[in-house]
Amino acid sequence: MKNSRTMSAKKKFAGVGIPMSDPNQPMKPPAKVPYKRIATEEAWITPEILNGYRELIRKKAADAGFLSLWGVFVKRGGILLDRLLDMGETRIKDMDATGIDVQLLLLTAPGVQVFSAGKAGSLAAASNDQLAEAIRKYPKRFAGLAAIAPQSPGTAAKELERGVKKLGLKGAVINSHTKGEYLDSPKFWEIFEAAESLNVPIYIHPQTPSPDMVQPFVKRGLDTAIMGFGVEVALHTLAIITSGALDRFPKLKIVIGHGGEGLPYWLYRIDYMQEYNRQAFRPKLKMLPSDYMKRNIYITTSGLPWAPAITMAQSVLGMDRVLYAMDYPYQYRVEEVTMTDKFPISAANKKKLFQKNAEKVFSL
Repeated sequence: MKNSRTMSAKKKFAGVGIPMSDPNQPMKPPAKVPYKRIATEEAWITPEILNGYRELIRKKAADAGFLSLWGVFVKRGGILLDRLLDMGETRIKDMDATGIDVQLLLLTAPGVQVFSAGKAGSLAAASNDQLAEAIRKYPKRFAGLAAIAPQSPGTAAKELERGVKKLGLKGAVINSHTKGEYLDSPKFWEIFEAAESLNVPIYIHPQTPSPDMVQPFVKRGLDTAIMGFGVEVALHTLAIITSGALDRFPKLKIVIGHGGEGLPYWLYRIDYMQEYNRQAFRPKLKMLPSDYMKRNIYITTSGLPWAPAITMAQSVLGMDRVLYAMDYPYQYRVEEVTMTDKFPISAANKKKLFQKNAEKVFSL
């Protein structure tokens, strides 16, 4: 009886009762559709950065969230790390198996943001060169975002410019906080200025919560994707909005994943409470927080192929502001695609979700 219950649980997404295929069985590709499936939050890593993570774990020279997450990944090794490292035919085969036409590649969390400024800058530049080479080899299947090192904002802005102008990359990925610091601080706004000038987005991808907030999550096993990631990026996004940065950079485009990390659901209350908070400790904003969400923020479906959440976000933010993503290889399943194919929206809006919005936001 115990084994039967365990097997049944493994065949469902926890909490919503959605059937899930056996990952050990061959996958049948999703049906052909009249749109490209462009996946916009697809992870990779370089061998050099992975070795750097191993060294930080060996020395215990990083925060508790990083050690909790990557300590497990490195210990387990196996197919997850293989997929993160692969930028060739194995990745292409995985895309074909799940019906993905194009992957937008992002350096996986926490990227280079756990290293010293000098090391982070050199690793970011080297990773961007490797990414550009993979894209040149598979120009119809891959696009990518530049990794940058916020530890040195000026260097990061220059690397973003190099990545876009010389390497053909489509924006930047910042894996949320950098050793506990967030982009609402004006010290980082040189990066925003560069992104706005280049007309490219910044993708704020999660990592485990910062040292000041991570301990209650680690204690309960909630520090990673189950909750910690979403809480951390929601905080980061609201911090940027309430800092006044989007009044200073009104054309800046920011992308966040996982259905908007809960923010679409909360927008009414956020607007209401901002009336009090801004008088107490924040600059006066020109608009409501929800207005910035609708003007400056785009969200993706990464890891959340669930119609109730995504269609709600579309109704709040608009059909033009929600993009498809799989979250490869962390949630590599046919269901990530087929469930989204079946969303109760029009054919025209499905094409926006899977293709047109990504083409517009990332200039694909």
